[in-house]
Amino acid sequence: MPAPPNRWGLPEALFGFAVGILVSAAATLVAEAATGYRFAGGAPLPLPVTAADIGGLWVGLLAAVSIASRRNGRGVLSEDYGLAFHWWDAPVGVAVGAAGQYLLFPALYLPVEAANHRLGRNIVDHLGGPALRETAAVHGPGRVVLLYILLAAGAPLVEELFFRGLLLRGLLARLPGIPSVLVSAVFFAVAHFELLQFAGLAAFGVVLGLLSWRSGRLGPGVVAHATFNAAALAAYVRIH
Repeated sequence: MPAPPNRWGLPEALFGFAVGILVSAAATLVAEAATGYRFAGGAPLPLPVTAADIGGLWVGLLAAVSIASRRNGRGVLSEDYGLAFHWWDAPVGVAVGAAGQYLLFPALYLPVEAANHRLGRNIVDHLGGPALRETAAVHGPGRVVLLYILLAAGAPLVEELFFRGLLLRGLLARLPGIPSVLVSAVFFAVAHFELLQFAGLAAFGVVLGLLSWRSGRLGPGVVAHATFNAAALAAYVRIH
């Protein structure tokens, strides 16, 4: 059953997105100053900088989700945004998330490598840059667990609530299904500020949008998103 549109929430979504970007930038600057971090040549990100970046974005996204639900909806996330899980979300979500990380991303960039080997090879070699920067400076079991909580548990839940819950359902009231999915996927990719990964993130955003739209729920997308992020982290995290 396709997700029902919400004839409300789009203004809150756009405002929350802008607020999240601004708060994230400000919080990151504060964390960088506090830790003495200077971005140079892809230097590893200290965990406080990563947390400030993600947490700042969440402020805007969660505020939009909460305000729109309380003002216009029923104040219940499962009813307003389809935050519900069925037993088959786990196998489907794991399969989709793994396919996104190990099949979709490589497939998108292989044509570039075929057309221009040097350029394509350079892009492929740098696709793991964001995950490497976020994990290289994280040492110790406690910090690794915290990183996984942030990126493989918190981020999928918050981002699915916002991008496929609030934003997508607001778009569906104004646009046909496929254009709504595409627009929400572009916003999803923009929020990550990764130029080389933009196409891959947008494509995976389309997959997540289709999951939510066609199932009418966020459950399979949350699991797929968590699997996708966990797979990226697993390739680089080392416990010291």
